[in-house]
Amino acid sequence: MIRVGVVGLGVISRFYLSAVERSPAFTLAAVCDLDPAVLAKVPVPGYRDHREMLAAGGLDAVIVTAPNDVHAAVCRDALDAGLPVCVEKPIATSLRDGEDLVERAARRDVALFTAFHRRYNHNVRALRERIAGGPPIASLTVRYLERIEAHVGGDRWYLDATRCGGGCVADNGPNALDLVQLFLGTLKLREARISRDTDGIDRQATLILEGAVVELDWSFPGEIKDVEVRLADGTILRADLLDGYPEFKGSLWHEYEGLLREFEEAVRKGGSWRDNGLTALSIVDDCYRRENDAGRRAEAGDHRHGGEGAGASA
Repeated sequence: MIRVGVVGLGVISRFYLSAVERSPAFTLAAVCDLDPAVLAKVPVPGYRDHREMLAAGGLDAVIVTAPNDVHAAVCRDALDAGLPVCVEKPIATSLRDGEDLVERAARRDVALFTAFHRRYNHNVRALRERIAGGPPIASLTVRYLERIEAHVGGDRWYLDATRCGGGCVADNGPNALDLVQLFLGTLKLREARISRDTDGIDRQATLILEGAVVELDWSFPGEIKDVEVRLADGTILRADLLDGYPEFKGSLWHEYEGLLREFEEAVRKGGSWRDNGLTALSIVDDCYRRENDAGRRAEAGDHRHGGEGAGASA
């Protein structure tokens, strides 16, 4: 059995804990969270500091579901302890930290596994099987639309761009981008159109990639998560990730069970595991860099025409 410790007992952890309980390969050995009341509800040793949990020993792997801004630090310590890591997307909030984690995992010869739970969705898998061996994909559209406040529960850090790493692009973007990579095999960004609210949070975005479009929305009145494939012969096929799962977040139960089965494989493969989530993080980084570059160019243009513009706006 693989003895696993879980760091972070927020809204997503219940799906991991359920998957671990059902798994024939994993057993829950320890948990870590800042809230002692939450720790008391789990019948295994609990810690308020992940470093104490690691120092106590008795672990073969670590699952990280803590807020995005601490992913890098927790993963770094677990990897340095020689333990394989499954971390919720994104792998880190900065590309530099993500690259550092990949290098550390390689040096320690252990797996660094980023959790993209949507790739294990039954409807997504069925669509991939249906198009296998048929005409090539001409274009792909992935929609990830939701009202974010309805999904975060008590984990309000999602709404803090510093802790989340951004808004819809940083948090939902990796899952949607991973679906593009799952179907097309590659990710290459051509254009990013990002809309922000009055607090500066990116709430909507359209990412134009080579052969695909990703639509993201954190302000959608409801929830739509789907993949549409247009084949070279004109056939259009679609996978609704929520179809058959009427319970709120109902599809996540089986998705995280599939995810844990693949993490077991990653643990066994060790450092030879290469599916670490860095590609999706690099696209997110590229989106924000392009937006910043465009903003600087626009600001420079305003300065060049400052006199005329200032007079008009007054």
